[in-house]
Amino acid sequence: MDSRIEKRNEKKKRKWPYWVVGIILGFVLIIGIYLFYIYDKVGDTVEVMHEPLARDENPDRQKELDSIFSENNTINILLLGVDEREDDKGRSDTMILMSLNPQTNAMKMLSIPRDTYVDIPGRGKDKINHAYAFGGVGLSVQTVEENFDVPVHFYVKVNMEGFQQGIDALGGVTVTNDRAFSQGGADFPIGEIKLDGEEALKYIRMRKGDPRGDIGRNERQRNVIRAAIGEAASFSSITKITDILGILGGNVKTDLKMDQMQTLFSDYRQTRTNIDTMEISGSGQMIDGIWYYIVPDEEMNRVQTEIKEHMKAK
Repeated sequence: MDSRIEKRNEKKKRKWPYWVVGIILGFVLIIGIYLFYIYDKVGDTVEVMHEPLARDENPDRQKELDSIFSENNTINILLLGVDEREDDKGRSDTMILMSLNPQTNAMKMLSIPRDTYVDIPGRGKDKINHAYAFGGVGLSVQTVEENFDVPVHFYVKVNMEGFQQGIDALGGVTVTNDRAFSQGGADFPIGEIKLDGEEALKYIRMRKGDPRGDIGRNERQRNVIRAAIGEAASFSSITKITDILGILGGNVKTDLKMDQMQTLFSDYRQTRTNIDTMEISGSGQMIDGIWYYIVPDEEMNRVQTEIKEHMKAK
């Protein structure tokens, strides 16, 4: 009797490694299928998001971009936050130039006040955010390039409604607020605060109650974007990737292609660990009854020089 029990126990001992291996293989298979699904989903989303500009048809531009990526040189991306409604093309509510240098693992984030008085190609002097109303993303990119004398390699356009949904999909963001205020029925005390999507949108839109006006507003925008970048890079956000992809597909447009996004993720993602924010100093002035943000030439030169120095190889 004892010998039969010992034989059964011995068989169980020999079988348990196979059970463990089977469970592990099952997990690997499930994870593999899930990753393939995610990759396929990402590909579909990127295809929906991809909206090239007329300049992207130039083969010389594609060669230049391939060279920049292969040599790990700095990439400049113009982030446009727009409010687009039916029967209204809208204006760029937010303009941020992000410069990513993978050789120094650093990012410059320049907020461009929307009322900045600049020369819009083919239109003359006007507020920089009017470039989007006049000629869409293409003219916005051209206006930034010509006024700041730096290349804009790619753009990312985000509908502000999608911004709100994206923050919610990330589970909210945490920022440090240095000025207590109320906006749209929401209170924002001084200190560390957690924002959901609706609160984040109200937080970045407030400017009339801020003595710094657009400058204070731009700082809040940068802080929320920086917090969102950090959340998006975390593991907890990856588990919600299908929700995030669904939101991106309907609310984001970019001329980045799938392989370029992959390269940015693999070779440029460490730049998010060292973000330096930049502001443009100027003053308000009424011209023909319209308020503009006037930036002196010396200040524009300072900003241009700082970005160009950042872009240099290590």
